[in-house]
Amino acid sequence: MVDKLEGPARAKALRGLKAWKEVEGRDAIVRSLRFTDFNAAFGFMARVALMAEKLDHHPEWRNVYNRVEIVLTTHDAGGLSQRDVTLARFIDSLLP
Repeated sequence: MVDKLEGPARAKALRGLKAWKEVEGRDAIVRSLRFTDFNAAFGFMARVALMAEKLDHHPEWRNVYNRVEIVLTTHDAGGLSQRDVTLARFIDSLLP
């Protein structure tokens, strides 16, 4: 089982994820992205999917044409965990 991030560890982790916002009413973070077209959005999602599979940690996401919304939380932990932070940092590394 993965531990939920709490207290100072959670605050420190979230400070490093400036583009991510906390989801109201949930222990989760969200980021909305816009790409040039569907192909670019789907290519990005494919790269994230490959890493998510490696990490055995899969996002909640939605894609409409050139927009992608990603929600990260760890259901087993009942909220944010280091897995979410790791995947969020990877996602951020793919963006300009």
